[in-house]
Formats: sequence, structure tokens, C-alpha cells
Amino acid sequence: MTSTTKTDGAQHGLSEHSHGGPVVPQASRGERFTSYDVEAFEVPSGREEDWRFTPLKRLNGLHDGSAQATGNIQVEVSGSGATVETVGRDDSRLGAGGVPADRVAAQAWSSFTEATVVTVPKDTQLQEPVTITVHGPGEGKTAFGHLQVRAEQFAEAVFVLDFRGSGTVGDNVEFVVGESARMSVVTIHDWADDAIQVSAEHAHLGRDASFRHLAVTLGGDLVRVNTTVNYGDRGGDAELLGLYFADSGQHLEHRMLVDHSVPNCRSNVLYKGALQGSSAHTVWIGDVLIRAKAEGTDTYELNRNLVLTEGARADSVPNLEIETGEIEGAGHASATGRFDDEQLFYLQARGIPEEQARRLVVRGFFGEILQKVTVPEVRERLEAAIEEELAVVGA
Repeated sequence: MTSTTKTDGAQHGLSEHSHGGPVVPQASRGERFTSYDVEAFEVPSGREEDWRFTPLKRLNGLHDGSAQATGNIQVEVSGSGATVETVGRDDSRLGAGGVPADRVAAQAWSSFTEATVVTVPKDTQLQEPVTITVHGPGEGKTAFGHLQVRAEQFAEAVFVLDFRGSGTVGDNVEFVVGESARMSVVTIHDWADDAIQVSAEHAHLGRDASFRHLAVTLGGDLVRVNTTVNYGDRGGDAELLGLYFADSGQHLEHRMLVDHSVPNCRSNVLYKGALQGSSAHTVWIGDVLIRAKAEGTDTYELNRNLVLTEGARADSVPNLEIETGEIEGAGHASATGRFDDEQLFYLQARGIPEEQARRLVVRGFFGEILQKVTVPEVRERLEAAIEEELAVVGA
């Protein structure tokens, strides 16, 4: 990819960016435009591929520049072994994870005043997870934020990133995984009912680095998370997991791009979601790009959605773009459906009431994801949250 600096405004791929013309779809995700400059992006109209599922009127002006910061987010870090710094915009480490690829991410980059950098030093293996809690600015307020999480060479750590509170938030989160480092992250979006969040996550993996990421989205009025994974050298291994549960009126949107640009790297994507209630809406867009130089790539992505009630809608679009035939393997799949009648019949035939049987099916649906959560406190919290959602199903 063409290199860029944080002062030159924009990074172009194979196509130029223009203002005012008709929407021209990209022939390749490799042509995706990126820039630190918010004015380099057109205001989304909703016709663009990247925005066609997002209800722009509910973004409180994050997308068109009318949203101004009227509050601040608060970041709390607990756990030992990692260094925590509050830095200015001129810190040279910022941007190492990736460059904004849409107007909201660029607006967040242009608007934050201080960033939080959490670093696990070289050759350090943390025995306990580090928890980073991000509190929203408060009901009716807007804030922009920037967080960078770093695991330096040969480091190993688990992070829990917990979003809570109210307000409207636009933010960038960077995950920088050094050579032969191992980083595991659980990101929990458990906002209050009024909250709006549009977040861009940028992960950069060094040589032989391992990145495990579980995105959990439960709360908020509208949450849109755009995750991009880039490989800096051979041997990178990324696993992206997701669990989301949308209630009536909620819009939960997950977009991702896994950009295989170097040889002999691996990625695996598994997201599962459930929906219930009128106008509950989830969106999952999974893009995997295997560039011509990325020989030996091994990748697979899967999204499954379980619709529990009438009136809920799940959109799922997996995309796999391959520019070389010299790969280990590549595939994708997507499925959206209602309860498995055979499973319900099997359970009811053994004397289990229908509503209890339905709850057992949903627990089993999410079980594959939950068993991968290695932090007991987080797993128990997620199980309790799902039980709370299922209580509504059976009500």
C-alpha cells in the first residue's frame, strides 16, 4: 500500500477521490480511500456502499460535520503491568494502527484533543487482564476519542475494553501488535439506551504476531463498528469473533476488512447475532481482500443470525476478493433464520416447555462464541446479559 504521513491529508489507492460527482463503486477494496483529513471525504448520502444500511439521520451529525464536541469521554485503566499515558495529537505513535477510511473516523481524528496509549512493554507477559473502561460524555452530549493499545515485541496480554454510559461518541481505536506478540481483546459495547457510537478499529500485526478480538454489542440506540486488520509482515494470525443481540429499535452494525497484503498470514472470522422486537436491525459486512503478493494466505469468515420475532431484520454480506491463486485456503458463509423447528420439537418431546426450549436453543447458538472467552468474569457477565435478553423472549 502507498505510504502516508499524518500531515499530508490523504492516502490514495489506485483511484482518485473527487467531490460532487456521482457515486462510483470501487472495483476493489484495495482501492479504498483513506485520509486523516475530514474534508477529503464527501458527506455520506446513504447511497454509498459503505453507508447504505446506516440510518444517517440517527447519527446526531457525526457524519456531516454538524456534531461538535460538547463533552468528554473518561477513560479508566485497571490492571498491572501496562503503562498508561495521556498524550497529545503530536505523539508519533498515533496512526500506527491505520488511517481513517470514512468521514466519521476522520472527524474523530480531527476532533480529539488527547489520546490514551496503553502499552505492554517488550518481553512482558501479563498474567491478569487489563481493563479499559470508556465512559460516554453524558445524555445529550457529544465527544470524540482516540485510544491506542500496544503489545510490543514478544509481549503477551489480554485487554477488556468496556464502553459504558450515555451520549454520542465518534472514536478511533488502534491495536498495534508487535513482532511475535500475542494480544487478546474483548470489546464490550454496553451503552445506555440513548447512546450513539460510530467507532473505527484499526489493527496492525507485525511479523508472527497473534491478534484475538471478540466484539460484543448489546446496548445503545445505534452502534456502528468498522474493524480493519492489516498485516505488516509474514506470519500474522488474526481471529475476529463477534456476539450481538439487538432489541426493538436498536441498530447494531459491524463492518470489517481483513487486508491480506503480505504472504503466509491467517485470518478467521466468526460473528453471531440474535434479534428480537419490532424494527430491531443488525448489519454485518465482512470483507476479506487477498492481494496479489499475499501468497500462502489461509482465511475463512462466517456470520450467522437468529431472528427471534417478527419485525426484526438482519442484513449479512460476506465478500471475498482474491488476487492470487497461490493460497492455502479461502472461504465464506452467511446464514440468517428463525428457530430450528427440529431442535424445538426434540426438546419439547422430552417434556421441556416451548419457551424454555427456545431459550435453550439460543444459549446453544451463542455457546460456540462464549466458550472462547478466556476471562471468567467477562464470560459470566455475557452469559447473564444473554439470560436477561432471553427473559424478554419468554415474556
